[in-house]
Amino acid sequence: MKVLLATGIYAPSIGGPATYVRELASLLHENGHDVSVVTYGTAEDNANWPVYSVRKWGGPILRWLRYARALKKLGKDADIVYAFSSVSCGVPLFFSRLKKPKKVLRLGGDFFWERVTDRGYRGGLYEWYMSHPILVRLMQLILSQFDSIVFSTRYQQRMYEEFYREIPSSIVIENALPKMKQHAHEKHDPFRLLFMGRFVSFKNLHSLLQALVKLPGVRLTLIGSGPLEKSLRAKSKELLIDQRVTFLEAVQREEKEDILKDYDMLVLPSLTEISPNMALEARSSGLPVLLTQETGLSPSLTQGMTLAPLRTPIDIVRAIADSITHYETIASSACELLPERTWEMLLSEHLALFSKL
Repeated sequence: MKVLLATGIYAPSIGGPATYVRELASLLHENGHDVSVVTYGTAEDNANWPVYSVRKWGGPILRWLRYARALKKLGKDADIVYAFSSVSCGVPLFFSRLKKPKKVLRLGGDFFWERVTDRGYRGGLYEWYMSHPILVRLMQLILSQFDSIVFSTRYQQRMYEEFYREIPSSIVIENALPKMKQHAHEKHDPFRLLFMGRFVSFKNLHSLLQALVKLPGVRLTLIGSGPLEKSLRAKSKELLIDQRVTFLEAVQREEKEDILKDYDMLVLPSLTEISPNMALEARSSGLPVLLTQETGLSPSLTQGMTLAPLRTPIDIVRAIADSITHYETIASSACELLPERTWEMLLSEHLALFSKL
């Protein structure tokens, strides 16, 4: 089978799609399938399967047209084109006018909602759908070109079934649980809090910094990159907590295990967090996770995590303070066995879908 994976980001960039696409490409290649990747920007050179990079300059229209040309060139004889973004990849796919391949879209986030949060919107994903019917209709047009949608959570699938008049056939393929060596954690003094991911608005990191003002016994490390880095650094100085906040560059998968064992808790205070792979990696390593209750992860995948309201600074203060108070119990829960959810299982589910199409 010939499969073209179309993604907005790819390694060495950080983020769920970058990790997901690289792992899936590796498994497809190992199982004898002809796989290639197209992405924006600078990408990891890989000798085992081709990775085609599309330059970002020139604004969205020129960027989409360049991406469409790449899709047309690489996907004309593909069996499957598998897109990992509704707009960044879905619009170029429409422009490419590819006929032969079956078109599949994976949704583990929401393009329009994430962009409106960049412009100051403070509501969660469900609230946004309730209040933006025009953009919902626009997304309806993008979705109509696909033969199938793969949702990472039942949570988002239900939302689309509620708000969209008609969508292609869909299935849920949950994220894999990473295989990592577990470490038992004992509380440090001061308490070591970790965020790892993209510095973007829906991650709610400014509220996290404001909460830290009321938590003098806590130090925070922010690992990653993104458009909010400059404002987050400025905010930590404005709040006089810059001596307790450390910024580090993004790390690759191989480095994460050593980092995770040195902290007391991972915190993800997002407005909505549909299927956070970082939470699964931390939980698999035995690190306690404090995750927004507005998450799409199923109960089986959130076993051993702490879910709480984390939208406002006071919400975050209460949740972190409570976690510190009950840390021994939380740390013990984070080391309990998780259900098996391997990448091989995920691959099998994808291949069954591709073959059916």
